Amino acid sequence: MPATTPGIDSLGDLKGKRVLVRSDLNVPLDGSTPGDMKVADDGRIRASVPTIKQLSDAGARVVVTAHLGRPKGAPDPKYSLRPVAERLSELLGRPVAFATDTVGTSATETVAGLQDGDVALLENVRFNDGETSKDDEVRAAFADQLAQLADAFVSDGFGVVHRKQASVYDVALRLPSAMGGLVAKEVDVLRRLTEDPQRPYVVVLGGSKVSDKLGVIDNLIDKADKLLIGGGMVFTFLKAQGHEVGKSLLEADQVDTCARYLTEAAERGVEILLPTDVVVDTAFPSGDREPQPSVVPASEIPADAIGLDIGPESAAAFAAALADARTVFWNGPMGVFETDAFAGGTRAVAEALTKVDGLSVVGGGDSAAAVRKLGFDEAAFGHISTGGGASLEFLEGKELPGIAVLERG
Repeated sequence: MPATTPGIDSLGDLKGKRVLVRSDLNVPLDGSTPGDMKVADDGRIRASVPTIKQLSDAGARVVVTAHLGRPKGAPDPKYSLRPVAERLSELLGRPVAFATDTVGTSATETVAGLQDGDVALLENVRFNDGETSKDDEVRAAFADQLAQLADAFVSDGFGVVHRKQASVYDVALRLPSAMGGLVAKEVDVLRRLTEDPQRPYVVVLGGSKVSDKLGVIDNLIDKADKLLIGGGMVFTFLKAQGHEVGKSLLEADQVDTCARYLTEAAERGVEILLPTDVVVDTAFPSGDREPQPSVVPASEIPADAIGLDIGPESAAAFAAALADARTVFWNGPMGVFETDAFAGGTRAVAEALTKVDGLSVVGGGDSAAAVRKLGFDEAAFGHISTGGGASLEFLEGKELPGIAVLERG
């Protein structure tokens, strides 16, 4: 992030000014009907509070915009941000007005009714098809409407800065704009992972698919000292070593790529650590069926078995590989952590990260969800990213539109 990237202070005195804040409030909800939905994991809301509070305390009239889920460009009650507004109000310790649309009558009237220091949340920005449109003119027209609600713009939703969307990119072209504290911290931490990291530097990758992590591996294989591979993606690596993987997740079209990574890592002196044992079952956990886990060598997965976690021997080896690390980036669980029987590997990695003497970064998404679900103290980690996809694209070396537009001014 260049030193010239404007922070909130660059906007001057904000007392009485309407400030549109793009936050990332895309959180999971629990409930059987739209009317009884409650926030199930408020991590992203809590991460958004400091910037919103800073603006409110400065006397700004704060207008928060965000998305939830993937509605198809039209209102959908199950994706309403109303439960988020209620939780945000609790965390801020002050009322949060809620507009039942994004740029319509309710939004206009809600914003007009704000006093200095007040906070409002607009309804799900993706209820308008202009938000995610690939047509520049359609997106620009929606951004024009959003910009009319404010005098300045603060980008504070790191989880969406890799998207060229109206409330992320186009609004920044129309208003005096600044980077919020959350985004600034995310960029600073991720830059430390790519520019002269302290060593040993260990990257832990998991999750379902190798194809989701290709760019990260390509960009970090010559920067990291060790790559630890778990999750569903490991079975494509095991196949590349000539092992059978039973019914485990396999991307057959990526086997040659994984073989190339193994060869390239060996040539560069980078250690790729794969599990030597895995926890398997004959079916994916679901419904009322009780899990029937068993541990087998990674080279001897039965034909009727599906790998669902790294085994205890591998979990111990991964923890040992992290013991002397000074920099760690972790993205992707080691197994199906939502089920206790297959959470051991993910728990072991998380526990090891809490003991790192240096910078430990949890790369958002499922990794962050696992940390919270498994009951870890978030303060024990150096940094928990709020943006899984954005953090991956940053580490791939890609330009993030929502950051680039602020840097260009």
